[in-house]
Amino acid sequence: MKMIRAIVRPDAADAVSEALAEAGFFSMTQVHAFGRGKQKGISLGSIRYDELPKTMILMVAEDEDVEEIVKIVNYKAYTGNFGDGKVFVSPVEAAFTVRTGQPGL
Repeated sequence: MKMIRAIVRPDAADAVSEALAEAGFFSMTQVHAFGRGKQKGISLGSIRYDELPKTMILMVAEDEDVEEIVKIVNYKAYTGNFGDGKVFVSPVEAAFTVRTGQPGL
């Protein structure tokens, strides 16, 4: 299993989550966040914005689904500009359902 953390523009979050659901990946958590990437924020005239609004989408998926999920996120979140986002993939040792105590997804 893998944990996928996709940090995207807020205006792309709905398109990403809808596309993931259409592909059969329904389970996710969305978190509103603020941050900056390599460009260290943006400047508009004399105003500097160090932290920009983002949406973080968190999912746990089977190993064989990771490539498809990352492909969907990249396709739906892409604008070609700085700040489109980042996807992180990490291993997950175990998952348990709180209600039933059952292991697995």
